[in-house]
Amino acid sequence: MIHWLEQKLVYPRLSAKDSWEPAPSPEIQEGFVPTETGEQIHYWFLPVPDSRYTFLICHGNFGNLSHRGNKLLRFRQWFNCSVAIFDYPGYGKSSGRPSEAGCYSSAKAMMNWLKQHHLSSWDQLFLYGESLGGGVAVEMACQHPLGGLALIKTFSSLPAAAKYRFRLLPAYWLMRNRFDNLNKMARVQCPIFIASASLDSIVPFGHGEELYRNTTTEKYFLPLTGQDHNDPLPDDCFIAIQSFFFRRDDQPS
Repeated sequence: MIHWLEQKLVYPRLSAKDSWEPAPSPEIQEGFVPTETGEQIHYWFLPVPDSRYTFLICHGNFGNLSHRGNKLLRFRQWFNCSVAIFDYPGYGKSSGRPSEAGCYSSAKAMMNWLKQHHLSSWDQLFLYGESLGGGVAVEMACQHPLGGLALIKTFSSLPAAAKYRFRLLPAYWLMRNRFDNLNKMARVQCPIFIASASLDSIVPFGHGEELYRNTTTEKYFLPLTGQDHNDPLPDDCFIAIQSFFFRRDDQPS
């Protein structure tokens, strides 16, 4: 019963049959990429011709990618880069059932597709992970020399976040989904941007501070003062991301 409840709480997914929003721009391309286990992962991709860089969004655990279509437009506006988003297994139009391993394999498939079709090197790719998606992005950043990693309202580990919300449950012992970000941070070699919400009711503010302290590469921490977990990001956050990743002479074009 506890493991069944864990799946429901960790992955409150919506299939395309449950809820689906149309792409907010005809410029957004869509398709499917296969994982190593044969699942078909659905993605949206907004290209910017002649852009050197690409952002890949690893979204949070609720809903599906169609509820985040405007993020693609906002990323293009702020960074003038191509941007992609994908759904985890069982979300939206992606096949399969969600799991920690499945989230990783879907991100890996999407990154390999971008590398094959739109990137000449891994350092042209920036990962943006929000909430649970931060755990997916951290794992991927451990495996490739990326251009940068942005973690937004991300937990130190999933059991630690569960302990905060469900204090009476022995989450550290029972949870199968771990997303142990804290112990992976030292393995990430690209620049890391971390933002945490001061009034976050789901992921405590201190989790972001822990991730920042365990980061051994170039890093930046942004407190999102007065924000809760699901509040939309202020422009100041995008300004800070742009300044941190693209402040050098190699501005995106």
